[in-house]
Amino acid sequence: MSSASNEPSPTPAAPPRRRLSREERLRQLLDISWTVIRDEGTDALTLGRLAERAGVTKPVVYDHFGTREGLLTALYRDFDARQTATMTAALEAGAPTAADRARIIAACYVDCVAAQGREIPGVLAALAGSPELAALKRDYQRAFLATCRQLLGPFAPGGDLPAAGLWAMLGAADALSDAAVAGDLTTAEAQAELRRILLDLIARGAAGAGG
Repeated sequence: MSSASNEPSPTPAAPPRRRLSREERLRQLLDISWTVIRDEGTDALTLGRLAERAGVTKPVVYDHFGTREGLLTALYRDFDARQTATMTAALEAGAPTAADRARIIAACYVDCVAAQGREIPGVLAALAGSPELAALKRDYQRAFLATCRQLLGPFAPGGDLPAAGLWAMLGAADALSDAAVAGDLTTAEAQAELRRILLDLIARGAAGAGG
């Protein structure tokens, strides 16, 4: 009768790590960048620090962003893309009325800024004076105002919204969102006031339109 072997069973080999696609790696690096800003502040976010936190070599990070300014610009693009996606999904699920659209636009705008906390202001401050960011930010602002005009204009007298009123609304939206982040207003208060501003803008309609 043979005796059983006392040798330990071989340990199964760990499965090889899957190589991330370029898009997956970019998403990972952006997520880690937001974490670094949240944990350590914007000044701590360098390409070298990002590589260290992500566990990759510096050339990988440089390949995606080129410079620190390129990284910060990518973070701003990422923030705007998420804000747009959130608002689009909410609008598709909402009622096609002026009141509901104003409510959704106000809620999504304030919520997205509040969710990013103090991170996005830090990114914008770090990029202050950057011509590329100034142009990018203005493009995004114009796109947002065009969306508001398209969604809310048909409910206004004359079927349009005044351009000056739209820009004033955007300034108020940023100020209210910043106040909510700082704790000077609750998120609900900021959203309610922005909703009222939007409804007032609709009520004015094309009487002040132009440009």
